Amino acid sequence: MEKIKTTYQADLICFCHLRWNFVYQRPQHLLSRFAKYRRVFVIEEPLYDAPVPWNEIVYNNEANLWNVIPHLPAGMPAEKSIAAQKVLLDMLMERKQIENYLLWYYSPMALQFTSHLTPAKIIYDCMDELSAFKFAPPALKQNEAKLFKKADIVFTGGHHLYEAKKDFHANIFPMPSSIDRLHFEQARDARIEAEDQKAIPHPRIGFYGVVDERFDTALLEQAALQKPGWQFVIIGPVVKIDPASLPQQPNIHYLGARNYKELPAYLAGWDIAMMPFALNEATRYISPTKTPEYLAGGKPVISTSIRDVVIPYGEKKLVHIADTADDFVAVAEKILAGAANEAWLKQVDDFLEGISWDITWGKMNQLIERTVTQPAFIKIKTESLQNERAHSEVESSLLRSA
Repeated sequence: MEKIKTTYQADLICFCHLRWNFVYQRPQHLLSRFAKYRRVFVIEEPLYDAPVPWNEIVYNNEANLWNVIPHLPAGMPAEKSIAAQKVLLDMLMERKQIENYLLWYYSPMALQFTSHLTPAKIIYDCMDELSAFKFAPPALKQNEAKLFKKADIVFTGGHHLYEAKKDFHANIFPMPSSIDRLHFEQARDARIEAEDQKAIPHPRIGFYGVVDERFDTALLEQAALQKPGWQFVIIGPVVKIDPASLPQQPNIHYLGARNYKELPAYLAGWDIAMMPFALNEATRYISPTKTPEYLAGGKPVISTSIRDVVIPYGEKKLVHIADTADDFVAVAEKILAGAANEAWLKQVDDFLEGISWDITWGKMNQLIERTVTQPAFIKIKTESLQNERAHSEVESSLLRSA
């Protein structure tokens, strides 16, 4: 990665709802890049498994940052949990001598124990509409509204989410899913295929990612029943849903979770990559990172009509869109019957040339630098937006009373 100058060397404290050692995704890609230039502390949600509150602080040598996991007593009431996390955070800052710092939020719920802090700036990376996810805390929307007021800069994980949030902040920017292209281009070499997948017959249609309420299990089951000779390979952890509820057909293979480094070896052995996302509130604003990853691996992709997949991938004919099992099977049959499409692959490569996590991180870092060094500019934008909203509210009130 090209060395990028950063003029503001504050520490970065991130509050994340995802475990660092869970699925390698947006937070890991971005924060590991920030860690090349400043100290980064990633504070995860607490584990309720300890007799007394304590912080597990682990230095991650590969990512060059600290993972901080609060451990709290089981059954601790919410108010005491918040108070304990505040004390543990203060202890961490004193121990690590964190004095000049930026706060980076993935989880708005962290506001409950961080409002006493005095950061140089506050960053909100709104990667998903978390309030729509299964088991989301009831207070999440309220805390996100507070975070929008406190944040100095906001990023969104996709363009559709940006459209939904853009009126809530004056200094907000879409930063959709990106890619480590060279990592996934390894999948174009079939010789690297994973050993535990080799015994599964072809044709193979695969998916990797989290299997949860966003996964369309009905579409998977119906497609598998229609095409018993096709093999469906599912890689990833099952969370928030009962594993027993997953379709159990002889041609559906659940291989479990695999780490980020292993994914190209599985992708290499697929004939088609799929993204069978359910069309519901939890998927309304998602921007799947696996879209460009699958394409970098040189695999044809079939996805349901997720907005940030349809635009731009579907419109550019880089990804096939199918929302029903019948349509999915019809598209897959055409792909499997066709010859290798060199023109399509050239179009894919041309598109991917312009995106990477390095580019995305560079843009975000530049915007943060501007926010830090030009606070007056941001203040004027914010006041202007507030005035526009006030005027709009008066107009709406007049219209309602007319």
